[in-house]
Amino acid sequence: MTYSVLPAELVALARRVVEENRAAGRRVAVAESCTGGLVSAALTEIPGSSDVLEAGFITYSNATKRKLLNVSADVIDTFGAVSIAVAWAMAQGAIEQSDADVAVAITGVAGPGGGTEKKPVGTVVFARAERGGDPQDVIADKKHFGEIGRGSVRLQAALVALELLLPVPATPAP
Repeated sequence: MTYSVLPAELVALARRVVEENRAAGRRVAVAESCTGGLVSAALTEIPGSSDVLEAGFITYSNATKRKLLNVSADVIDTFGAVSIAVAWAMAQGAIEQSDADVAVAITGVAGPGGGTEKKPVGTVVFARAERGGDPQDVIADKKHFGEIGRGSVRLQAALVALELLLPVPATPAP
């Protein structure tokens, strides 16, 4: 019997991410803020994840986002830590600071405090960057999970991040 402290749905999705990226020959990196390493923990729960997981950056503070991922202080000051601009910079930084082929970043307000009128508790922003991708082609999303509890916000955010790490099927030529 296999035992995990993580929710079964999180482990199942992490298994898909590892298996599908291994089959695609891709290495992944994760830049996490509000999830605090939950995505990386889910990935490393899977035997053989070292074939796929290149790096996990837990950049909870703005200073660490700047130091480890080269997120500009101007971007943080202008848009705030919970913004598409910062998530995109985090994902790009994870690509630049690793040998990963694809990186996903997560930043948000898990609660119970810290929310504002414009960024209420449960707001989480995601971005994905690919090595060799056009930096102008921003792949990002903002989700409002609501005040569902800190643990639930973090879980939902981790699930979305893992979905973003799945290889995108090639579109057939017309």
